[in-house]
Parts: sequence; structure tokens; C-alpha cells
Amino acid sequence: MPLYDCWTAIDVAGHRCDLYTPHDPLPGRAIIALHDTDARAFAETSPIARLAEAHRLPVLAPHTGRSWWLDRIVPAFDPRVTPERHVVDAVRDEAARRFGTGPGGIALLGVGMGGQGALRISYRHPTVFPVTAAIAPVVDFHLAVHAAMLDEAWGDDDGDDVLLALYGDTERARQDTAILHVHPLNWPRHQWFASDPRDGRSFDGAQRLHGKLGALGIPHTALFEPRGDGSRDAFTAAVAPDAIRFVLDALDAESRRLA
Repeated sequence: MPLYDCWTAIDVAGHRCDLYTPHDPLPGRAIIALHDTDARAFAETSPIARLAEAHRLPVLAPHTGRSWWLDRIVPAFDPRVTPERHVVDAVRDEAARRFGTGPGGIALLGVGMGGQGALRISYRHPTVFPVTAAIAPVVDFHLAVHAAMLDEAWGDDDGDDVLLALYGDTERARQDTAILHVHPLNWPRHQWFASDPRDGRSFDGAQRLHGKLGALGIPHTALFEPRGDGSRDAFTAAVAPDAIRFVLDALDAESRRLA
């Protein structure tokens, strides 16, 4: 199924994955791009897609719906495989098969829900995904559970009934957020995240993550600047070049380290 230019929709372990294959791809490198709650295709809407094309970066963008990229069974996605395991196993294997990516050759990059997913998965699997970048990561997803329990809005969105069904209460959800998966001695070597101070769903959690990483002495790059018109799309477009440059430099560093 054709999308844009070199983008196609493929099947990976029974689920849709958008694939970008450059005409002259960088050897042994790829991005796994994790979508936000709206699940829009990166090929159709994202400046990340255009930048990947410009820099010859292969991209695999799996679709998992409103799954929050968790290591929990989300029935609407798959009754047997968790969204996290789908990324760690099936999508990563697909990248290796198509593009020859070995250890340190894949970067996780996500926006919003996908941003927290990229961070959370890399914290849980830092040797598998030592490069991670997140735009407007919704780190404090337990607040969406709290809002759903009260049938209230959370920022510019409603609470999240999917998360409420998975966790049942706010504290169980909080215990599974990205911040609680940071290990003081085992972390991804290359971390980058950005959040607009005007983004009520992302900024506080990103700041707290920045503070925890700093307190533990874990190297990372955090960008907290109001860019664009305050919308998630405008902020993504404004910081995407920074994210892609970070990914390219980090993948280069990993390549030299493993040479």
C-alpha cells in the first residue's frame, strides 16, 4: 500500500507498520517512530518523516492504537502480545532484517504518548535501545487515569479510559511510568527530550524527569523552550530538527563505540 514517495504500509507480526526506505540508506541504522494518541501516520503528517528522508534514515513506524506502548496486554491492539514486546521483538527484528541494524543501530523516537513510550521502553531495555528521543513526552500518564476516574478533563484532553481499564487506579499507573523505570546504574547512553512550558500534559512530568536524571548524574539533553504557537504539532515541527540531529550524532557515537 503506497503512502508518500518511499513510504509503504507493511505487516509486522500481524500489525500495520509504516516503513520508509531511503534510496541510499545510512548503513546499519534506523529509527523506530512511536505515534501519539491520535495514531496519525508519520508519513502523512510529521516533519520527522521529511527530516528522515533528508538524512537517509530508514524509519519503521508501528501502529498500536491508544496503547501507551505499555508492557501490558491491550486487547484492542493484541490479545497475546504487549505493545512494548511488539516493538522490542517484532519491529526491532524487522529493522535488522531490512537494514542490517545491530546493537546500537536503532533509535527510538516518539511524540506525546509515543514520546513517553520511547523513554519508558529505553529505560526498561537500555542495552537494546541506547538511543532515545522524545518530543512532548506525556510522562505523567497516571494523571490521565485520575482524570478518568473523576470523569474530568486533563489539560486539553479528557482522561484516558484505556489506562483506567489497564491499571484500575492512579497509584498503580504511577508505579509504571517512565520515571519509575529509571535505573541509577543502567540507563540508555543517549537521551534527549523536549517539552513546551505551555503544554500542560507534558511539561511538569518532563521537568521532573530532568530533575531525577540530573540528581542521579545520568547524562541527557532536555530542551524546555516555548516554540511554535503552543500546539503540539507546531512544537513538534519546531524541535524535530534538534531531535533528528541528536539521533544522528548518537547513532554515530554508538557506531564508533562498537567499531
